[in-house]
Amino acid sequence: MVSVIVTKQGTEYKQISLDGHAGDEEAGQNIVCAAVSVLAINTFNSIERFTDDAFSVDAAEDGGHLLMAFPEQLSDKSKLLLDSMLLGLDEIQRQYGDEYISLTYKEV
Repeated sequence: MVSVIVTKQGTEYKQISLDGHAGDEEAGQNIVCAAVSVLAINTFNSIERFTDDAFSVDAAEDGGHLLMAFPEQLSDKSKLLLDSMLLGLDEIQRQYGDEYISLTYKEV
C-alpha cells in the first residue's frame, strides 16, 4: 500500500510523505504506483521549476519513499500545485480503494 501523509499547520503545507508500494500488480505493471509517482514527481518538479519556494526532498532509490518538506510559507502557486496533486491522489484512492493507497492529514 502507498501511504501518503500530508502535514499541515493551519492552511500551510509543512511536508508530504509518500511511502510504500501499492502491490496491485508486479513491478512494471503497477498502475496505482505509477499514477501516484507521476502525480508526486510532476508536482515537485513543477514547484521547483515554476516557483521560488524553498523545499527539501528525500527519496529512496527503489522508489518506495518520497518526502518533500517546506520550511517556509509557500506561494499560492505551490499551494495550488499541491492541492491539485492531492485531488488526483484522492481520486486514485476512490477508484482503486483503501487497500492500495491511504491518505492521511496531520495537523502540527
